[in-house]
Formats: sequence, structure tokens, C-alpha cells
Amino acid sequence: MSHQQSLTDQPLRILHSEAAVSFGGQEHRILKEMLAMRERGHHLELACRPEAQLVERMRALGFTVHTVPMGGLGNFVRGVLKFRKILKQGKFDVLNTHSRKDTLIAALGARLAGTPLIVRTRHLAAPIGSLLSYSWLPHRISTVSNHVRNMVLEKGVPEHKVRTIYSPVATPEPVEQSTLRQELSLSNSAVVVICVAVMRQKKGHVFLIDTMLPLFEKYPDLHLVLVGAGSPTYEQVVAFIKEKKVASRVHLMGYRKDVPNLLAGSDIFALATEQEASGTVYVEAQMSGLPVIGTDVGGVAEMFKDGETGILVPGKDREALGNALERLIADPVLRQKMSAAAHQWLYDEGGFSTEKLALDTETAYRIWLAERSGKTGSYTQPRSQ
Repeated sequence: MSHQQSLTDQPLRILHSEAAVSFGGQEHRILKEMLAMRERGHHLELACRPEAQLVERMRALGFTVHTVPMGGLGNFVRGVLKFRKILKQGKFDVLNTHSRKDTLIAALGARLAGTPLIVRTRHLAAPIGSLLSYSWLPHRISTVSNHVRNMVLEKGVPEHKVRTIYSPVATPEPVEQSTLRQELSLSNSAVVVICVAVMRQKKGHVFLIDTMLPLFEKYPDLHLVLVGAGSPTYEQVVAFIKEKKVASRVHLMGYRKDVPNLLAGSDIFALATEQEASGTVYVEAQMSGLPVIGTDVGGVAEMFKDGETGILVPGKDREALGNALERLIADPVLRQKMSAAAHQWLYDEGGFSTEKLALDTETAYRIWLAERSGKTGSYTQPRSQ
């Protein structure tokens, strides 16, 4: 798949909305999606709360950002009327919402404005509460993984209304020489398992360390590198490392901005997460040339090819995780084979590229717009170059 983006000959006018004020994975997805769709020639604008971190970030990238207060009954009514005005004046074809709060406000405004297509994107693997922001208000739902899609379907949303559109993963900058081994005084012959994840209990850091204890005894030059921060889990991990006396084998790097640099100095990526909507960090690790080990929870199984680019193990299965780790620790040829397979899938085929995100999103929008207008036979697939 070529990484040259072609321009659409039928540009759409799209407004995204988001109620969150922080900048995490969900907001990264919005940013990437808006950039990718603009690259294809569509017109994109954003509406979010005045205090949201997205405001300055998106304006700096040249996007029009509307600020709408959200929270409280007064703001609800004012917000609905403001969205109605924004959508009517902007003559938008699509409103794409991303959180429950902005869906209730923006989608209601869009209904009043007569916006042709209202899409709610579901990012999370957490249990779904009210169906209001999935059934009546939006016309269609997009999800970040098939696992999340199945959660939406189980709540009773009709199958034809829900479509999976995977989040893209940026191609890492080439790393000429990783600084990881030098920082930790590790030899080139050391086998380094790396885990990159925010330190939350459900990410399974202690479980991973505990699983590797017998492997540390068996392989004297085996090391585990943990990248990420977050209380109180970080402190719990520190205490566990001290208790098990493995401080010389388990290395805490904290929060780092140079993750590709650290991945490039490692041999295996492993994350024993207990809950995950998708798990794009597995894709990032594969893009950096690492075979991956992941738990069969949430959308993790969709992030790599089991047996080809990594190994999938049941959640909380210490024996299976230990066996998968040892299989890759002991077999550098298998590690290289999986790395090559991942390169083919992610670089040559563009499995998680921003271009694919834009094409998949445009495809979904056009199919849904055609369905909404009763012209289901008139849709043609957008071209990629």
C-alpha cells in the first residue's frame, strides 16, 4: 500500500466534538483522524470545551476550533443551541462525537440542525451505560476495535449501524543507535524484554515481573525494562522489585518521550494487560522491529498476528505467559522471523497507517450518508494511490 495520500474528488464538511479536557489516547485519535482526512481534501473543524488541551493544539495545526462550555443544565441548553448554530451555518455533512457528554449536547444540536449524518465513535472497552448516546441520538457508531464493536452490538445497537475503524499508529523516526543499553550498562548479548504502558493496576506490571522471576534465574543476562509512570502502581512495582531482590534485572525508566529509542534497544515487547480497548502500543512495538507478547483481552488480538508477528496468551495465565516469553528469549531466529513478518504487514501493506484510517473513515461516512439518503446503490470506494 502506497503511503502517498490521494485527494478526494468529493470533499465532505466534517465537525468533530469532544468533551474531555485532557490530552490522552482518545484525543490523539481525533488529532490523527482530522489531519488524515484534511490530507485527503475534506474540510474539518472541531468543537470542544474552552479549557480543553485540544483547543491550542488543533488551532496551532490550522484547524478552526469552536469552544462550547459543557457541564450543568444551563450549559447543556446553551450548548445544544450553539451546536445547532455551528452545524447549520457551517453546512456540515457529518458530526462525529467522541464522548458521552458531547454526544448528548452536540448530537441533539445536530438533530435540530438537520445534519445529514451523526456518528458516535466509541474508544473505550469499559462497560457501556446509557444507550441514549448510542441508539437514538447518533445515526451510526464507529469503534476502535471489533471487541468494542461487539460490546456495542451486545447493548442492542443494530449490526449495520456499527463499523470498526482502527486508530492509526505513526511510523517511528529511524533510530540509528539506541541509548537504552548504554543507559543501563547492558551488553549487546543481553536479552531485553520491554513493557511500555502507563502504570495502572490493570496493565499487569507486577504479574509480568512475577512471571519472569524463574526466567531471571535461568537466563543470567535477561532484563526487563518498564517504561511508564503512574501512582500508586509505580510505588507498588518498586516495592515488589525490592521484595524479590531483582533491582539489577528490572529497570524502571519512568515516563519517557523517546519510546522508539528505547524499543530499538530491546528484543521483545510484552504487556500482560487485563483490559484494553485496542492496544496500539503493540503495533508501535512491532513497527520498531520487536516480536510482541500480548494477553487475549479486549482488542489486543487485533493488534498483531498470533504466531506470525507475536504470541497471544490467555489473560492472567502465568504458565502461558512464561512459556511465550521463554520461547522468544531462547530463539533469536524466531524473533527475527516475527520482526520481518510485522514489517511486511505494517509497512508494506500499511495495516495501521493514517492513510488507511482516512480511507476507512471516508468509506464509512459515504456508505452511511448514502444509506441515510436512500441512495445505497450510488456509493463507490474512494481511491488510494
